[in-house]
Amino acid sequence: MPSLSTGYAPNLGVFLKSLKSQQLEASIENLISLLKRRQIKNSRPCAIATAHLLLRVVARFKWTDVGKLLERIQEVGQRLIQAQPREMVVGNIVRRVLGMIRDEAKEDRNEDASDSASNSQLSSPKRQSSDLGHLRNAGGPPTAFSPLRFDSKDVVQAMDSNSDDSFGSKSSANHRPPLITSHTSYAVTNNVPVQHSMFNLLSAMPSPLATPPGVSSPQGRSSVNMSSVAHRAAASSNDLKAEVISGIEEIIDELDQVDEQIASYAQEHIHSNETILTHSSSRSVQKFLLKAAEKRKFTVIVAESYPNDHEATHAAVAGKSKSSLDDSDDMDSDTFLKPLPKAGITVIQVTDAAIFAVMSRVNKVVLATHAVIANGGLIAAAGARGIAKAASFHKTPVIVVSGVYKLSPEYPFEFESLIEYGDPGSIISYHDGPLVDSVEVDNPVYDYVPPHLVDLYITNLGAHAPSYLYRIVEDHYKAEDTNFHNPEFQY
Repeated sequence: MPSLSTGYAPNLGVFLKSLKSQQLEASIENLISLLKRRQIKNSRPCAIATAHLLLRVVARFKWTDVGKLLERIQEVGQRLIQAQPREMVVGNIVRRVLGMIRDEAKEDRNEDASDSASNSQLSSPKRQSSDLGHLRNAGGPPTAFSPLRFDSKDVVQAMDSNSDDSFGSKSSANHRPPLITSHTSYAVTNNVPVQHSMFNLLSAMPSPLATPPGVSSPQGRSSVNMSSVAHRAAASSNDLKAEVISGIEEIIDELDQVDEQIASYAQEHIHSNETILTHSSSRSVQKFLLKAAEKRKFTVIVAESYPNDHEATHAAVAGKSKSSLDDSDDMDSDTFLKPLPKAGITVIQVTDAAIFAVMSRVNKVVLATHAVIANGGLIAAAGARGIAKAASFHKTPVIVVSGVYKLSPEYPFEFESLIEYGDPGSIISYHDGPLVDSVEVDNPVYDYVPPHLVDLYITNLGAHAPSYLYRIVEDHYKAEDTNFHNPEFQY
């Protein structure tokens, strides 16, 4: 009897492996379906999946114009954002890639402009005429003839003829040679020696863009070899393509190292004998606390975040089972973090209803975030707004740890559109038929926390006030890419 193969739900690891074998369009559709079904969720897995997909789009796309590449990235980004609009990091990664392409293309154009300017200075007629002017000012020969082309007898004869012309008389013995102009031929006629002016000598020098033999140029202008131009354009596009791929790989490395970079600031903000209140099971917060525990002894109060994240919170505190921490539940199952009690941290777990009662004993509140908006507000796990309000009432500072990739340049005017609602069956069982028929149950997965309830943001770039986030937005995103998924709102 054949063995029954157990099914599995695709996640981030399966998607990354499929990128090596699937066609590009199939990979795009695969990620869209995974985002729609929420099989890839939370900020970090969505950001990693988007960055790897865009890396393959750039590597496989054949282009010679930067505009075509930007249009392709925008088209893929629009499809991904429409698949899951509430995962704001998807749009953030797309905007980072678009801005990087614009910067690389600008640098490439500046280098080409500098090279062409240097070449034009070497072969410019103005420069040649200025060189001629320097020769004349230095006492150079007149333009009628060049003494270097004749012997002393010819020079004397030419000077005598010029002196006769200056007085209005002509010498019958010496015949004046015809004036050489740009419209006459340089051929020798009647055994008259060829006489070139300095201007003609300079103008006769071949220019870098001179028309090759056998090729006609309209209006006497130099024609450019189109094959060489096409070759230079292809080489430039290949160099730009390599730079863009290298930039996307740097973004992927940043996503892998962001938690360690945030944790490096932990010992500056957490001191000994403090009481820290945190919420849910965030990977970034846990690494932040573990780093501080290397040199500090403090107490952590953990709110369980019922009903959406309480099981993962219990596992993170007790360390009894596989950790399904925020931003890491789609990674390899062998990835574990050391539980907080084993690091020497005193951990107290409380229900969400007891948060206001214990807030008077808390020195700091450390929260994780799902996304950060340009105005300084944040989208966090449900219950974060109640914690921030309780901290504001007790004058307790609120610290938010977040990577820069979660910072979005969007400013939604309806914050309710950012709130995602989960399964109401986790609150009221469907076995309670009469109660389910009588009430309407909402189970929000996220909360919006306004900026005035946050005191400090700690990112992988350091600590910043909420009012300073606009500057980080300007440094990481281009204004023309803010509404790339909504062309009608671009300005």
